[in-house]
Amino acid sequence: VQLQASGGGLVQTGGSLRLSCAASGFTFDDYAISWFRQTPGKEREYIGAISWSAKFTHYEDFAQERFSVSRDNAKRTVYLQMVNLKPEDTGVYICALAQVLGNDDYVPPYDLYNYWGQGTLVTVSS
Repeated sequence: VQLQASGGGLVQTGGSLRLSCAASGFTFDDYAISWFRQTPGKEREYIGAISWSAKFTHYEDFAQERFSVSRDNAKRTVYLQMVNLKPEDTGVYICALAQVLGNDDYVPPYDLYNYWGQGTLVTVSS
């Protein structure tokens, strides 16, 4: 299993970024994919996830209004669109896989994710 996040960078407060997570080594369209982040001084934090069909998405409360997860199964890629970024969003963003099969509207609980990609750094300047 390989997961590689990209698309991070430096952005000003209020700006937007779209992160990508390219996947290989497993049957991509069988599984939900999630996004987490590691921000300074905090434990790794769940952002949200998307079911294998893209029919269902789930978000942590803080991410409901400003973050959006999507996927393109043909490209084996999951995206995280972030808008109105704030300095506290600064951190390393990581995509993750839980190899748990489910219905087309299923996303695993955040504590089941056990494959982690290399993250991409997002820095939001004030």
